[in-house]
Amino acid sequence: MNPPPPPPPEMPDVTDTGTVIGSIRPQPPAPPPAPPALVLPDDGPSADGMDVDPSSSSSSSSSSSDSAPVDEEEALRMVEKLRSDDLPSRVEAARKLPLIAAALGPRRTRDELLPFLADGTDDDDEVLAEAAASLGKLVPFVGGNDRAGCLLGPLELLLAVEENAVRDKAAASAVAVSDQMTEEAYDAEYVGMISRLASKEWFTARVSACGLIPSAYPRMTPSARSAHAEKFAALCGDDAPMVRRIASRNLGPMLKAVADAGGPSCLVPDDGGGSVVERLLEQYEALAGGDQPDSVRLHATQNCVEFGRAMASIKEKASASASDAGSSATGGEDDDASARVASLVRRVLPLVVATIDDRSWRVRWTAASKFADVVRAFAPLEGTMDALVPAYEKLLQDPEAEVRTAAAFNLSEVAKTAALVYDVDAAAAGLGADASRVSVAARLVRQVMRLTEDESESVRAAVAMVATDLAPVLGRDASVSHLLPPMLLLLRDSTSEVRLNVISSLSLLNDVVGPELLAQSLLPAILDLAEDGKWRIRLAVIERIPLLAKQLGEEFFTDRLLTLCVGWLGDDISSIRVAAAAGLKELTSLLGTEWSVRNLLPRVKRVAEHPSYLRRTNAVRACALMASAMDPPAAQHEALPLLLEMHCDPVPNVRFNVAKGLGELGPRYGRTVYEGQIGPVLALMREDPDRDVRYFATIASDALAAHFDGADSK
Repeated sequence: MNPPPPPPPEMPDVTDTGTVIGSIRPQPPAPPPAPPALVLPDDGPSADGMDVDPSSSSSSSSSSSDSAPVDEEEALRMVEKLRSDDLPSRVEAARKLPLIAAALGPRRTRDELLPFLADGTDDDDEVLAEAAASLGKLVPFVGGNDRAGCLLGPLELLLAVEENAVRDKAAASAVAVSDQMTEEAYDAEYVGMISRLASKEWFTARVSACGLIPSAYPRMTPSARSAHAEKFAALCGDDAPMVRRIASRNLGPMLKAVADAGGPSCLVPDDGGGSVVERLLEQYEALAGGDQPDSVRLHATQNCVEFGRAMASIKEKASASASDAGSSATGGEDDDASARVASLVRRVLPLVVATIDDRSWRVRWTAASKFADVVRAFAPLEGTMDALVPAYEKLLQDPEAEVRTAAAFNLSEVAKTAALVYDVDAAAAGLGADASRVSVAARLVRQVMRLTEDESESVRAAVAMVATDLAPVLGRDASVSHLLPPMLLLLRDSTSEVRLNVISSLSLLNDVVGPELLAQSLLPAILDLAEDGKWRIRLAVIERIPLLAKQLGEEFFTDRLLTLCVGWLGDDISSIRVAAAAGLKELTSLLGTEWSVRNLLPRVKRVAEHPSYLRRTNAVRACALMASAMDPPAAQHEALPLLLEMHCDPVPNVRFNVAKGLGELGPRYGRTVYEGQIGPVLALMREDPDRDVRYFATIASDALAAHFDGADSK
């Protein structure tokens, strides 16, 4: 009797659920004319029956969107790592699922890899997150768009895990897969998956459904839209606060999807007695209620923004439809849509105002930080600004400094709204109806003076940064009367950051009222900031000097601030000295070569004679930078001699900065200047006792020689 045959050398891996992922046998070398893609043998199954067959490989390469060759050895290693006990190895393998799928082929990917992934949802969160992200890239490797639905199985399981990061990546992959599905598969499989998630017992699945319904709504059939709108409404009232929080976050996108998909028809009541938008508004009212947790009410302001945008969009579409049709019946439909929009806006405005009085400062801060978006969203809707502007003024007077600061940062954006609002002062004075309507900017500018006296430095700093943006909207007379006094007051503020913000933002005010009203008030503030103990404040002033020179004019700047600019070359902080040298270059570019030769170079020459080598070094840097901004003839006759003289300085730091400067300036001059002046000096410096000087001189000399030799060859 013959002995039994020996077992095969490699046995397939069998998981607890019976899923089999076999090994990938290395491919023998292909004939020379064959491409380096994965070409599998067609000599029958191996002993373990798990080799990748040629048909699956060829279909994989034909269905793949790219024709890049598959690294079979790398795929084999990734399969082994996917089954490894080592966490980093499994993470790497999960990241490279497309490589594994390309090697397995579409059939085995569907029949083995995807079930294997579905059975591994209890793995570490890092592995699941990478797998969730990779699944969205596997459509070409499972058979193309017609087979994309098979990826929804493992994704549905990942959409129900506890880790937020995993669910977020799974949701992104699910959306990516759905975009490539056919309409029939989309309705049957993707919409069905969302429906199941929305009805699952564990809250994490319902959380995922909250985010998927708005993105899927536009492609749904009318019956599916109605059903899933009801499901979303149910999620907004879910017993789990975590589900309500995510539903509240996605209520705005859901409303936008409904408005974009349905247009004015989404305002028409259905068989249930109300429109889809009305039912969503009811959920908005419920989620913005005081009995909800702070984490739910935080999204009320953003939902308000989306609601305003949706209503403005619906109204615009209704008007466009009426204009295109030109019939009286359509005009009646336009009036009906406008009336419905106005009715819904009247319901939502109190909810917006309620966020201003919320008991949680976090909710009020969110409203303050997003109020510019609120105003822009509701500006096209008639009559909304009379409710929103007073609410914004209330935010500017909030008890919490953080809320007032966030509101102040939105001052200019809110003031730019092209709408007329009720003027309390004009009405109190008994003026007519026309006089009692003013621009938003004219009403809000009266708040600026009060904000400049706020006890919080952050509030005053925010106002100093944005208040001058009101000047172009107000005009010259109103700016001089209402805006200039508080700005001048902020220039004398005790906090350096406030004064710096004013100086940084004065360009618009200067353009409107002129420099003559600002110059005398600016000077003391600039001088104080220039000597501020915080070097970052001094640095910020230096960076704004060119702008101040442009605003104040050449004569005023030369008389009052030029000495200050050159004096920064001797500051104790290196960053200040470097910035000062760069500032002199910008002043040369702004005010011209003649002005620089007349006013800057003599002062820089005096700095070059200072006993401190640090100041002499900065003088060399400044001279080189200024020369790069001058006209070449003037730079050759005025700035270059100073650099050449400094090559004899006793301190090596000064000398190698001379070498660097000559190397930078040399290409601006012709070969005559290089051979007659720059070249000989660099040749002497190449023999300098100090090795750093020799190093930089050699670099500069070689670079200039290559430059002029190359120019001659051309």
